[in-house]
Amino acid sequence: MRLIVLGCSGSGPGPGSPASGYLVEAGDTRFTLDLGNGTFGALARHLDPFSLDAVAFSHLHADHCSDFASLVVHRRYHPRPPYDARASKLAVHAPAEAPDRFAAAYAPSAAERAVTDLTDVFTFHPLTAGAETTIGDARLGATPVDHPCEAYALRVEHDGRTLVYSGDTGPCDGLVTAARGADVLLCEASWPHTGDQPPGVHLSGRQAGEHAAAAGVSRLLLTHVPAWCDPEELLTEAKGAFDGPIDLVHPDEAFDI
Repeated sequence: MRLIVLGCSGSGPGPGSPASGYLVEAGDTRFTLDLGNGTFGALARHLDPFSLDAVAFSHLHADHCSDFASLVVHRRYHPRPPYDARASKLAVHAPAEAPDRFAAAYAPSAAERAVTDLTDVFTFHPLTAGAETTIGDARLGATPVDHPCEAYALRVEHDGRTLVYSGDTGPCDGLVTAARGADVLLCEASWPHTGDQPPGVHLSGRQAGEHAAAAGVSRLLLTHVPAWCDPEELLTEAKGAFDGPIDLVHPDEAFDI
């Protein structure tokens, strides 16, 4: 299994990176985890978007899903598609409100929103707590985490290897449960550990390390660092709480799981 970083900037695109988005290669299967601002263009550097087997979303904040609208245009209006996208619809695994959320992001007016139905080229599969689904050669599981909207940590299993993606979360047992024994935890670290962070939003670098240690993961990858934070500070915090291998991820970087 392989993880390719499309974008890793927290809370929005930064000067050197799109927002959150990741491409997973599992055997012959290709799918994304989130598609935030700027990630669709990055995706096209790595594969033809028509080659995707599915897209999955941890939650529906714009910095994790806004480029879905670009994927809609690509599948609906590409002048020379390799296949009929209406006959071979792309699976979307996302929180329950995704069809309405994505239609609202795509349609430019209230009148068009009223008639926009994206199921011409997509099939929507709502994530639920503890549910697992098959995406080609991989298994995808979802565990609720602590964020101001419906949000999940996503667990990907393939050929005896496991990748867990935190999505966005504050400190919670759900992330530890989702990441238990994983080979790699791709975990957000969104601010320094000052002790006055609002609850139920994000993790500090130290908290990312603490959750990785509690889950017994083999490797920690830090992501979702906002442009206004010092990534090295968050990395240092995480290293103080987790004694396994830790890396900060960067756009277009690839990791073998």
